[in-house]
Amino acid sequence: MLSCGIVGLPMTGKTTLFNLLTERKEDTSKFFSGKTKTNKGVAKIPDKRVDVLIDQYKPKKETYATLEVVDIAGLVKGSSSGAGVGNSFIEDIRFSDALIHVVRAFNNEDIPHADDTINPMRDIETVNLELLFADLEFVEKRISRIESSKKVTPEQKDELEVLKYLAQELEDEKPFYQISLSDEQFEIIKPYRFLTNIPMIIVVNIDDEQLESNDYLQKSEISEYAKDKDIALIEISLQTEIEISELDDDTQKEFLLELGIDEPGVNIVARTMYNVLDQISFFTVGEDEVRAWTIQNGLNAQQAAGKIHSDLERGFIRAETVSYDDFATANYSMNKSKDLGLWRLEGKTYIVKDGDILNIRFNV
Repeated sequence: MLSCGIVGLPMTGKTTLFNLLTERKEDTSKFFSGKTKTNKGVAKIPDKRVDVLIDQYKPKKETYATLEVVDIAGLVKGSSSGAGVGNSFIEDIRFSDALIHVVRAFNNEDIPHADDTINPMRDIETVNLELLFADLEFVEKRISRIESSKKVTPEQKDELEVLKYLAQELEDEKPFYQISLSDEQFEIIKPYRFLTNIPMIIVVNIDDEQLESNDYLQKSEISEYAKDKDIALIEISLQTEIEISELDDDTQKEFLLELGIDEPGVNIVARTMYNVLDQISFFTVGEDEVRAWTIQNGLNAQQAAGKIHSDLERGFIRAETVSYDDFATANYSMNKSKDLGLWRLEGKTYIVKDGDILNIRFNV
């Protein structure tokens, strides 16, 4: 399962977001600033198409797409060199497939800021530097390990050369994604994961007043920063999201209508995680189960079949498929889909599209 790591300064709303995404109840006390564990959970990816298919089939089981979410202790300036909780927790997200950086913009005198004042861009730069310094420490440890070896292989000599180059660039505060590497150099360090090369989403945690004004990001320099760096940017009032999550469905709809928004912001965060990771969903449907299957965008029908079961990939014959939109056009009827020529037979090289409904024919 793909993973998203949540990072940010203490008291920004990181664990609140984690709880909303995973429906967990980890400690979020406003006086709790010395967290000593990493939280891990699974986030359901909301999908209105799945909701409709469930309503149509009323299956015994329903399964949405999911992603793992990892919430680490809050970082502070100097974490990479041992300040605060230190950098040990950073290693818990080194192998994450994407990062969510929760940035505080809300005002609340009862919740102190790690750096005393509210300054989102400063906080973004602080966390970015801690991630970069963690990469630098990782590189320096690897250099030290090679140099202290009794026997250094030719391959390690080549690696050492690349690592020393990386160390110099990182010392100049250049994140990994900005460092120029030849194909040969990249291949040498390919086994290693660099925090400053992981795709990032910025979630700006605003207060109710900022939410009502509906223009915080328009006035903030964060928008230009995110656009320049091609980073997904979401604003959300996590305090409001908590209130929304505690309402029943009907009351929730009324509350969202009053706020002038279509759905909870946490749903947008979940789907953005999915999109940043370049994941798509295909569906299998029936009275037993309606299920969303997660695959990397670009997989063919035979590879997608393997996500269901290895036997389906091994014995793949063809895929019966109709797109969700075409299925909706046919009033969610398989027979009508076939009558309208919307239901197709596709071979193993067919590239599965987001929203395809598949039935795999196979023989083992």
